[in-house]
Formats: sequence, structure tokens, C-alpha cells
Amino acid sequence: MNRLIDKLAILLMCMMSLIMSDSFAEPVMIALVSVSFSAAAQLFTGKIYASVIIGACTLLCGAFPLFFCMLPLMLYDALWEKKAWLILPAVIVIPRSGEMKIMQIAMTMAAIAVTVIIFLRVSGLEQTVTKLTLLRDEIAGKNRQLGEQNLRLAQAQDNEIHLATLKERNRIAREIHDNVGHMLTRSLLQSGALLVINKDEELREPLESLKSTLDSAMTSIRESVHDLHDDSIDLKKVIEDSIRTVDSRFTVSLDCDVSESMAGNVKLCMIGVIKEGLSNAVKHSAGNKISIIVREHPAFYQLMLEDNGSCTEIKESGIGLKNMRDRVEALHGRISFTPSREGFKIFVSVPKS
Repeated sequence: MNRLIDKLAILLMCMMSLIMSDSFAEPVMIALVSVSFSAAAQLFTGKIYASVIIGACTLLCGAFPLFFCMLPLMLYDALWEKKAWLILPAVIVIPRSGEMKIMQIAMTMAAIAVTVIIFLRVSGLEQTVTKLTLLRDEIAGKNRQLGEQNLRLAQAQDNEIHLATLKERNRIAREIHDNVGHMLTRSLLQSGALLVINKDEELREPLESLKSTLDSAMTSIRESVHDLHDDSIDLKKVIEDSIRTVDSRFTVSLDCDVSESMAGNVKLCMIGVIKEGLSNAVKHSAGNKISIIVREHPAFYQLMLEDNGSCTEIKESGIGLKNMRDRVEALHGRISFTPSREGFKIFVSVPKS
């Protein structure tokens, strides 16, 4: 748009020079031809056609000296093509410069000077706009990278907090088990011994009540310890630790998408099946890839472990397969083993309680 506005201003200066001619038809024809050539040159900007059009228009100065009045318009297009030398053919008008008025030549030269000034201003402005656009894009890119980095840092921090929480739960469960649990166990043994050696019937009922209270406390402590321990299990981390023990000839991929609310017994079941499956793959599979997928659905949890080693039959009597089946069936789940020439697949489905 800026280029069109500038060309309109230059055209007006050229027209002021043209209207000084004594003829009427020739200036109109020259103006129309020059505007058409200039529009075509702008249309083909950056192509060889633009240079040819500009050069042809300036050559017309030899046949029609009044074309010299439109030279500023052609110069502007030549400057945009970075080929100012394209207007040099206009020098052929010099031998016929007497056919033009001195005022026309002076105004044309002044228009040429103004055209150069306008081009320098506009081109400088466009370079500035280009630099600002590049700077804006660079800043936007860096802001996007910074946002992604901040997100990764936040996720890493959340993971560290989560791991620290799990470790603290595990420590508390261990402390309760080692200290309070042992003290309650000793108290239960002592109360039981007192009941055995007690001969006073009046003390029997208080001692039995004491033993019952200690039993209840022990049961509550045991359940709390198990809950803390189960909650402290990071399923994905345990699976990743198990993967690191697999033979280096295998490439293992893991896709684990479950919530933290998964019950501890389900986590232990999944971990047991995965460890046994990895062990069997290392021992018996001739493949080199293992895929593990753990997914949570609205009503059940799903596990699929697959290797690409050829397997046409399995021995259901194997202890490892029996252990996996017992783990899953204890949670009212289903497990299937599928051998094929493409590999061996273990599929587990455990309902949510």
C-alpha cells in the first residue's frame, strides 16, 4: 500500500511536467502507457519481466522525448528492483532535448530527486518494519520456549514433591512398624502371659479387656501401616526400575497412564505380573522388543505386556504363569496368555473395587 501511495505522488509530479506540453493527445497517451508499464513492473517484482518492462519504457524516450517526463516513475520501479541502471537508456533523449521545454526538464529532474528521497525513506521504513517483525517473532519464540521450560520445571518440581511425599510416607510406615508395632506386640504377649498365670478371677475380666484393646490397636496400626506403604508405591517408577534390569538386547517401551488413586493391592499385582513377564521374556524370548502398556479405564485397570519373539505354545504348568494368574484372580480380574509367531502377549484386566 505504501508503494502505491508513493507512486501516486510521483505520478502527480510527472503529470505536472507533462501538462506543460503544447499537445494534448501525446501526454495522455504517454501517461497511460507509462502507468501501464509501471503497474506491470510492480506485478512482476523480482522477476526478469519487470526489468524488461522498465528497460523498454525508458527506451521509448528516444522515440518520444515526452517519455522523459515519466522517467521518475520508472526510476522508482527500478530502485525497487535494485537495478537503477535500467533507466540509463533514457540518455538517448539528449539529442532531442530541444523538443522539450526547460521547465519540463527542470521539473523532471526535481521529480527524480524526490523519487530517490521517497524510495530511501520507504525502503528504510520497510527494513525497520522487517527487523521489528523478526524481533517480535524471535521474542515470541523465546517466550514460548521459556513457557515450555517453566512448565517442565514445574512438572519436575511436582514429581520431586510427589517422590518426597512417598518416601516420607514409607519412612513413617517403617517407623510405626518397627517401633509402635513391636511395642504393641510385646504388650500383647505380656497381657497373654498375665492371663495364663493369673489366679485371681477379679483380674481376669480387666486383663481380657486390656488384651482386646491391644488387639484392636494392633489391627488398626497394621492397617494404617499397610495403607501408608501401599500409597507410597510409585507404580511408574517401580516399573521403570524393573525395566532397567532387563537384558540390553531388548528395547523396552512403556506407556503408563493411571491415576494416583490406584489401590495398593492393584499396584502390587501389576508390578508382580510385569516383573514376571519381563523375566520370562529375558529367559525364553528370541525377540528384541518389549512393549508395556498400563491404562486406567472408568471401570477397570488394564495391562498389556508383549514381546516380538516367536512363540507357538506355552506350558500353563509353569510356576511363573501360575503366580501371575493367582495374583490377578485374587483381585477378581482376568489374565490371558497369547502365543503366536509374532510374539508372546500377556493381557490383564482388573476391575475397580
